[in-house]
Amino acid sequence: MRKKIIIIGVVVVVLAVSIFFALQGSGKKEQVNNSIKAEMGSIIDKALAIGQIEPKNQISVKSKISGIVKKVFVEMGDSVKTEAPLVEIRPDPTPLEYAQAKRQVEIDSVNYDNQKKEYIRIKELLAKKLVSQQDFDEASRGAGEAELRLKLSRERLSLIERGKTNVAGRKIESVIKSSINGTVLERKINVGDPVVPLTSYQAGTELFTLADMNELIFRGTVDEIDVGKLKEGMPAVLKIGALPNDTIHGVLYKISPKARKEENSTLFDLEIKITETGSSVLRAGYSANADIIIKKKEDILLIPERLIEFVEDTTFVQLKDSTSGEIERRSIKTGLSDGLNIEVTEGLKEGDILVEKPPKEIK
Repeated sequence: MRKKIIIIGVVVVVLAVSIFFALQGSGKKEQVNNSIKAEMGSIIDKALAIGQIEPKNQISVKSKISGIVKKVFVEMGDSVKTEAPLVEIRPDPTPLEYAQAKRQVEIDSVNYDNQKKEYIRIKELLAKKLVSQQDFDEASRGAGEAELRLKLSRERLSLIERGKTNVAGRKIESVIKSSINGTVLERKINVGDPVVPLTSYQAGTELFTLADMNELIFRGTVDEIDVGKLKEGMPAVLKIGALPNDTIHGVLYKISPKARKEENSTLFDLEIKITETGSSVLRAGYSANADIIIKKKEDILLIPERLIEFVEDTTFVQLKDSTSGEIERRSIKTGLSDGLNIEVTEGLKEGDILVEKPPKEIK
């Protein structure tokens, strides 16, 4: 009986030890090296610009006369031709301004008549050599200045009374017309709104924003890290936020020579001319990203950049022998990279199997 108990005890101990070592073994993860082939492909080095779609030519419409909006001829989104009427401004002088304008015409008219008579009298006296040339020049200058003052006062009165006049051969009138062929992007006034004129000392009321939507560009910024690689004429591929399935093509044609700070970044402004839109309908203000193609290579040997190791100035990969399965540390030379894949110029051939080391286990 005692012998049987001893045998059972030994069996239990053996089973316990076996289970312990099995559990210990199962706690260790088997390290597996991933194998990746070197393959032929293409690679693109590009710079990212962030911005939006804008018209190349855009103007702000303002008035040269003050008054009240009498009539609006166009709405936002309308297409307009050059000389098409946009808005009519009704001059809105005070009674005092109107009276002063009429009175000024009368005063300047009388003054001009007097100066003209004096000029004729001096001219006759000069012919008889009874006055000097200087007297005649002064009379001539006085008559000319009086004529100019009369002309200006009449133009001001005409503008107040009829809403239009001619100044130096240029027509100034209350109906403001388009100066370009384009589209009305914004209408900023309504009937009855007051209008402040554009002068040398004030900006004036903005009435409309017009733009030629047939010539659109991408305006954006690029980081200082990339700007040194860029040159005018480089191709670009644009992705529009509102049109995620469409691809727009363009050409870089302007890079700002001066940086600007935005938060903690140093950025450079640039412009890309849109050359191909396909069937896409672009609108001013669409947000967009542009990939500017710096360099592109096709039919080259590529490997994932994460496979390479750097030891001082030498680049290595782990190369697996396809027959024996042994792993060799191979020195290679590399070329163009896009951040994910890298070109191999020496040391490997197509089909070579590379080994990716597993990440170190965190204990």
